Amino acid sequence: MTQTTYSIGTPGQPWGAEEKRAWLQQQRKQRSYQNEVVGELGNLTQNFEIVQYGELDYQAQADEIYPLFLLQSINPDPNKPYALITGGVHGYETSGVHGALRFARDKAADYLEHFNLVVAPCLSPWGYETINRWNPLAIDPNRSFIGLGDSLEARQLIQYLNTQQMEFLVHIDLHETTDSDNSEFRPALAAREGTTNQNWNIPDGFYLVADAGRPQTEFQRHIIHSVSEVTHIADADENGQLIGAGIVVHGVIEYSAKPLGLCMGLTDAAYVTTTEVYPDSPRTTPEQCILAQVAAITGGLNLLVKEVEKAG
Repeated sequence: MTQTTYSIGTPGQPWGAEEKRAWLQQQRKQRSYQNEVVGELGNLTQNFEIVQYGELDYQAQADEIYPLFLLQSINPDPNKPYALITGGVHGYETSGVHGALRFARDKAADYLEHFNLVVAPCLSPWGYETINRWNPLAIDPNRSFIGLGDSLEARQLIQYLNTQQMEFLVHIDLHETTDSDNSEFRPALAAREGTTNQNWNIPDGFYLVADAGRPQTEFQRHIIHSVSEVTHIADADENGQLIGAGIVVHGVIEYSAKPLGLCMGLTDAAYVTTTEVYPDSPRTTPEQCILAQVAAITGGLNLLVKEVEKAG
């Protein structure tokens, strides 16, 4: 299915400042980052230190300043590897945000013996509030983890981690693929770039995007198996693909993380993956989507616990 027009801009012409302003004026706050994300952090101090790693000053665009927080293991052990969990790089992908928080609340304590944990639950709070893929400047944070970061959301986390002495063994980045990818976000991207949009088939079910440069297939398989106990795994479409990419193993495709500026390319961890939950499926619920994200994290960490124990 091809989408050729969008409500803003002239087909075939990239957006300028006027079009971006028109797009921004259409966005509306629909939920509260302060209440639904920041308000939950105070309940997690038994195992974590709350660190404000940055701040997004969007007063000019949205009359808001957003403090950015992450959770770090209290008194990290230099002899333990670090595990990084990120959510809300795309703020509209709800289960990524709440899956990170749920893991921190319910499961993190089980892994503190083996890992120093870092959990950044919501990198894009404006996107969370407006249920948006982009930030207010019409930049996709999950295409901007290049160099020092082409978006404020990416830059703040990159700069913070650059000041820390953290050797990451694993990074799990929590995402969703939604029906709105085809109805809104891909057409908007094509309009912004002055190109013609070609929608892809939205997979019905959970899948993973591995980094082609460090695929770690057994790690991906382990996560898929863990999640399959919570929700269904996406099958290939009629072209034998998921979102236009070939399948490596059941439920797993690959992208080149670092050249694309993806968040999973943020570190040099040996084990990385991007989760993709499908919240619009009639076969799942919002709670199952959150639990699928938690199962992805625990499934990956459970495999690596064995490696850590061997190394110790």
